[in-house]
Amino acid sequence: MQKNVQFVTDAEGHKTAVILPIEEYEDMMDDLAMGRAARESKPEPRRPLEDVVKELRAAGENDV
Repeated sequence: MQKNVQFVTDAEGHKTAVILPIEEYEDMMDDLAMGRAARESKPEPRRPLEDVVKELRAAGENDV
């Protein structure tokens, strides 16, 4: 975390909010979105990479 992160505290000194640079906030939101996408794709069926490569080669879509 950056040094320029600031905290908002209540009258008793308890942290109640955080202020951070917009770039760091945007990076954090991107990370959260990627994590959400990974969790949502988990139940999708999986196939071995070799099968996918064979299928792409057969369709002429991959030359590796």
